[in-house]
Amino acid sequence: MFFSISFESSLESEKRSSSSALALSPDQRFKFSQIKAFQSQLVNAKKLVHGLKNALPISLDVNDDKALDEAVGKVDLVISLIPYTYHVTVVKSAIRNKKDVVTTSYVSPAMAELDKEAKEAGITVMNEIGLDPGIDHLWAIKTIHETHQAGGKIKSFLSYCGGLPAPEASGNPLGYKFSWSARGALLASTNTARFYDANKVQEVPGSEIMHALRPYFVYPGFAFWAYPNRDSTPYRERYSIPEAQKIIRGTLRYQGFAEFFRTLVAMDLLSQEERDFLKPNPEGHPMSWAEATSKILGATSRAEDDLVWAVSSKTQFKDNEEKSRVIAGLRWLGLFSNADIIPRRTPLDTLCATLETKCAYEPGERDMVMLQHKFEIEKADGTSETRTSTLCDYGDPKGYSSMAKLVGTPCAVAVLQIFDGTIKEKGVLAPMSWDLCEPLLRTLKEEYGIELKEEVVGV
Repeated sequence: MFFSISFESSLESEKRSSSSALALSPDQRFKFSQIKAFQSQLVNAKKLVHGLKNALPISLDVNDDKALDEAVGKVDLVISLIPYTYHVTVVKSAIRNKKDVVTTSYVSPAMAELDKEAKEAGITVMNEIGLDPGIDHLWAIKTIHETHQAGGKIKSFLSYCGGLPAPEASGNPLGYKFSWSARGALLASTNTARFYDANKVQEVPGSEIMHALRPYFVYPGFAFWAYPNRDSTPYRERYSIPEAQKIIRGTLRYQGFAEFFRTLVAMDLLSQEERDFLKPNPEGHPMSWAEATSKILGATSRAEDDLVWAVSSKTQFKDNEEKSRVIAGLRWLGLFSNADIIPRRTPLDTLCATLETKCAYEPGERDMVMLQHKFEIEKADGTSETRTSTLCDYGDPKGYSSMAKLVGTPCAVAVLQIFDGTIKEKGVLAPMSWDLCEPLLRTLKEEYGIELKEEVVGV
């Protein structure tokens, strides 16, 4: 989906300077657009905007340049929240139409290549302004700026973030619930990671990531495990900390996630290879999970004892207690049962169909976001200290989830600051300078109560 924002004023200059943009007055119109390929979700879009007289849901294929240009040409700014691979297509249309863009996604190499064209068009393309990336950047840059201004050095920078169910809602075998694409969440846990440690680049292949999980202390009341995520090495340059010997950005999960996830991988349930027996068959009855699991594992039969033996032959458990807990989790998911699969061609997608049902948020349940930066700082006088910046936030079961609030609010603030002229810089941007970060951080803190708690935890 993407949101496009337009105003009723007739002159472009009035649209840009109108205070109604900042005040979100009734003169403002929001157009909520969806990719045509996902028309089935248009019903959800209509539900989302129901009762909002300035909101209009439409269906749009972003691969149709003519239709896209027509839609973009009618608005003042585009907020692109579609899969990141399509952002470049949207931005190219915005360049042709000289319209600003805001996204919450990382700046891809293809996006970075549009910097010159965006500047020539005189538009701002603001990226990485959600939660992670987004809020994490703002508070990282704050501490780095303050440290450098005081003559200090950042010797180590660790940043871990997790979007999780609140503890009381985390009782399933994964300790995780899906508020977005289960497929995306699972594949994100298999990315190869690169980071600096002891001033050397380290790499962990995606296949070994779950073996890299380690206990990570944030607060005594939480049992977190952490693993490095994607490529952290560019942040020496992006954050202007060439002195840092260790830089790791990663993900938080609850204790027990790694063992269960590793078993799913060992069972080949994350395979993206199509299997004939997992293809939908309109004329036939879907096979059971026990039969599908037997075929995927190559077990001798679909009897539970044979399936458990096959699982045990493909993975190693630390002890019998761990084995019992993981097997019980597989049983809870129904992978040994006579319940019908929802065939989606690949083991991964077929598994996701079940996870999206079994591991969904129930009414009244809360999500939680935990984000923490940890800095090892060498001060100007040669002494050292450890600082943390921590955000622990819970969703409102009767309102916004924590994830929706912490991704959406920074994005909205960036939009308003483009409209009111606070953000003046043109081109393809991300919040990497204090000049850009400071007004965003201040507004989030003062007007929306979104801030990280900063502490000195060691000297």
